[in-house]
Amino acid sequence: MTPFARLLSLPVRAYRLIFSPWVGFNCRYQPTCSAYALEALEKHGGVKGGWLVLRRIGRCHPFGGSGFDPVPDRRND
Repeated sequence: MTPFARLLSLPVRAYRLIFSPWVGFNCRYQPTCSAYALEALEKHGGVKGGWLVLRRIGRCHPFGGSGFDPVPDRRND
């Protein structure tokens, strides 16, 4: 994982440690947004992984979709 990706993953890890147990399982997607974020940052680095995370969070709203939404492969990097 690049240093920038590691830096971006810190708030996600803090969320999973502190807030996620209180909120419960309410995610519309599988894997959860926090798991998606960590995987995207690990696979694609800070810039592209960060963009994928922002897109995913932008789709997470009451009128958005749901279901299985995996992190894309690195083929298009």
